[in-house]
Amino acid sequence: MPKDKKNKAPGRFRQLLQVYKITAKSDPSSAWIAALGFLGALGVGLLAGYLFDPGNPWSMVLWGLTGTTSGLLIAMIIMSKRAERNAYMRIEGQPGAVGAVLDSQIRRSWRANPMPVAINGKTKEAVYRMVGPAGVVLIAEGSGARVSQMLDDEARKINRAAPGATVHKLKVSQDNGIRLHALLKTVYKLGKTMNRSEVTAVTNRLEALGAGAGLPIPKGIDPTKVRAPKRKG
Repeated sequence: MPKDKKNKAPGRFRQLLQVYKITAKSDPSSAWIAALGFLGALGVGLLAGYLFDPGNPWSMVLWGLTGTTSGLLIAMIIMSKRAERNAYMRIEGQPGAVGAVLDSQIRRSWRANPMPVAINGKTKEAVYRMVGPAGVVLIAEGSGARVSQMLDDEARKINRAAPGATVHKLKVSQDNGIRLHALLKTVYKLGKTMNRSEVTAVTNRLEALGAGAGLPIPKGIDPTKVRAPKRKG
């Protein structure tokens, strides 16, 4: 029995705690920011108790508990965001890094495949595809002239297979492009041009085109351990 407990996988809370410890060690400012968030929420709670019902100790206790709970939630969200950012930065620049992002918790309204639709065999530059409310988003790893040509080629294929669908072309690069940790935020900010049924129809048409050969997804990112709140569609 003790042996089974010893080999048992750590629980969700312990996993998050381990991630937060690693994040605080590699990014000391994250711990300070999280602590400030906690103290700020606690201070607001105590101030509210003092202003709304001065002289009542029970009011101070209740508002203090509310501030503590809110502070813990804020601190957890801050650490989760910093952990996510650090995880992306560890794999940034590696072939297949965009695939690792697309293999994580994508919003339900979006369709994505971690396998690229086009690859340059020599340079390992690749193009990935997402389909969602904003239309079709082509995402390239790299920022050179070859990548621009690959994006244009894929855009022409999409225009033939799904005429009328809006096509966005993005480049993920450390030098002259979107940083990996900001990729999904950039995609989700794009304007809506399709409804759910249109997203499904375009996705089905594009899946018939097939995809390129796969690139290995870099290790170092586990969305189930990194994020506390789950993205909603």
